[in-house]
Amino acid sequence: MTTEELFPASETDPETTGRLHERLVTAAAREGLLDVAYRTLDTPVGTLLLAATEQGLVRVAYDREDHDAVLSRLAELVSPRVLRAPARLDPAARQLAEYFAGGRRLFELPLDFRLARGFRLAVLAHLPAIGYGHTESYAQVAAAAGSPRAVRAVGTACATNPLPVVVPCHRVVRSDGSYGGYVGGEDAKRTLLTLEAA
Repeated sequence: MTTEELFPASETDPETTGRLHERLVTAAAREGLLDVAYRTLDTPVGTLLLAATEQGLVRVAYDREDHDAVLSRLAELVSPRVLRAPARLDPAARQLAEYFAGGRRLFELPLDFRLARGFRLAVLAHLPAIGYGHTESYAQVAAAAGSPRAVRAVGTACATNPLPVVVPCHRVVRSDGSYGGYVGGEDAKRTLLTLEAA
């Protein structure tokens, strides 16, 4: 039997493949097998990978983080049942699009912080309190998170933030006002801060 006989062209065209994928997603969700859903979103700071568990948004990743590597890491840390299932991420995608269009200042999404612990989690919990269009220094964030001397640890927490943009580590800058590092790169940080300053 030939490949053409096994897989007729009519059964392997993109439309059919898309329908089969949707059936797989629906069945996985119905059976409780969709542990991590993901999709991508084109934005002014590049293509973002969005991933969510049933608890909420668990990961936002920049292109430069290597989306395939991020998905592999999610399979290791959360569950091997990772599937492209855009519908679960529709609210996050919509709110991010509104943010980048200048129409949203605050994200209202359930968040799953299982990828952060200890002091890093304390830092991430504080970041949404830094208002849209405002910044705080690493030292200010360290004090707000309960460890005034842990300035470097704040930098590490920001660098490993699993939910950049949504949990606004881009609003943390050096004491002299310079940008400092950013998981999405300096250009992305500048773009986000410029958007919020407008």
